[in-house]
Amino acid sequence: MTVYVDDAKNPYGRMKMSHMIADSLDELHRMATKIGIQRQHFQDKDIPHYDVCQSKKKLAMQLGAKEVSSRELVKIARGGPC
Repeated sequence: MTVYVDDAKNPYGRMKMSHMIADSLDELHRMATKIGIQRQHFQDKDIPHYDVCQSKKKLAMQLGAKEVSSRELVKIARGGPC
């Protein structure tokens, strides 16, 4: 199982945000907890994910998350080939 973070840097106030998904919701929530993101920030939309600031993204990657492009992230989330 894998956690993925994309290379997006979408502005949110003074922060730049990326997206974090995983092969399973359990794994996604575990990583969010490990990097200090509260469950209330989970976005269960078309693609279940967390928005993560760059410092949380870096921490997730240190804990094993894989960085992918935004396009790859969408393909992974929808179950298609990268």
